[in-house]
Amino acid sequence: MSTVPEEESGAMDLMAYEPVGDKKNSDFFNEYRLKIYERRKSSGVRDLLGAMRAIVIQVETGDGLGYLEEVYRTTPYRLESVRLGPTHKFYLLRGRPELPILIVLEPLSAQFIDSITRLNRLYPLARDKRNARYVGEVFQTKDLAATRETLESHNIRFEYEGEVENPFYVAGRFLWTFPSDNTTNRVGYTDSDLDDLAELPLGETVQLTAEEQGRLDAAEAFAHEHGLDSLILGVDHMATRILAGEREDAILEFLTMSPYYFWGAYNISDQNSSTNVNRNPDVDDDKKSPAKVFTANNTPSFVNSFENLPMPTEDFVRNYGRRMHHIAQEVRDGDHASGRKNIDFVVDTLRHAGVPFLAQVVGECTDEPNLKQIFSKHSAYTLLITEYVERCFGYEGFFTKDNVAALTQAAGQDEHYKHGNVFD
Repeated sequence: MSTVPEEESGAMDLMAYEPVGDKKNSDFFNEYRLKIYERRKSSGVRDLLGAMRAIVIQVETGDGLGYLEEVYRTTPYRLESVRLGPTHKFYLLRGRPELPILIVLEPLSAQFIDSITRLNRLYPLARDKRNARYVGEVFQTKDLAATRETLESHNIRFEYEGEVENPFYVAGRFLWTFPSDNTTNRVGYTDSDLDDLAELPLGETVQLTAEEQGRLDAAEAFAHEHGLDSLILGVDHMATRILAGEREDAILEFLTMSPYYFWGAYNISDQNSSTNVNRNPDVDDDKKSPAKVFTANNTPSFVNSFENLPMPTEDFVRNYGRRMHHIAQEVRDGDHASGRKNIDFVVDTLRHAGVPFLAQVVGECTDEPNLKQIFSKHSAYTLLITEYVERCFGYEGFFTKDNVAALTQAAGQDEHYKHGNVFD
């Protein structure tokens, strides 16, 4: 880990920070990374934007409650409010007070079509869940109008009334960008601190039926009985997979729209990919504003036939589209009463309850800082993988090369698409 330079005010000096890692970036990237930091400061964006306040995911019609049960068992989030809008039901969930909230969208009609539907139809392994997709994250801003005006002058596109099928993207207290050409994710902004969810104009409040509430109560009882609610701490990072040639553009675009900085990037050579991490400089714990990771092939598929290297990252994009691949939950570091590390206990408990995982936990925690990690299989409701990560003895990074290579390989084996004589 490199030393982080600080300005006299105590804030991080982004202009002096040297990214970590062995992934080499172009002169173009290095030049515009600094130009973006400087423009964010001079234009007021740095003062306007704060921490990530919400994570937004859409599921298929009829999958809302099933996904909430999954969330109750596998994360610290619990339902606080249900709203009924003109096109969608909204489930508003909260974890610990300092964490971003979770907003789950469920179309009221199975025939609902918008940009998510159209994107999913393009890719063979996304078509069956045509409305299921990670939408984006919401950052707090001091002024919605100033945020729109300033970022539009930086060529960021926003949604406007009359141009969207889902009115959530133009609802009061929210501002949403157009889906990114590089990642298909959106970035949202709110002038609410989201402490009082009643102030959000998302439709009338509705109650779950007794049967629906009973299902969530059973999932919560399971988590509490096994102590998972105290061991699973919150979102550590989120990883989007993109195409090889779009890696630098995707990072620079995200830096333009957010208060984050490029922390660094590492090559994962035996999987022919790189992992690129971006963090919020203004939080003392990444769970308060989770890191954004972009993963891309080093060799694009149309050239890789010359090299014949593994390419699970690019295969994922070809089969599912550019999209969020996994969301990582941090597990409390320590030894469980059962004699195992906490992550081993969490995974064994969830596996016994029917949660499928791609492989065994990777990484060692002996007597020095290290990382233990594992991927679940894709959620049947969102197509997202859940990663569990335990930082042993204060480990500060997001991965080890051996760990991420093993995880990438395991995910790649589970994301094949069989068609004709081609297997990818």
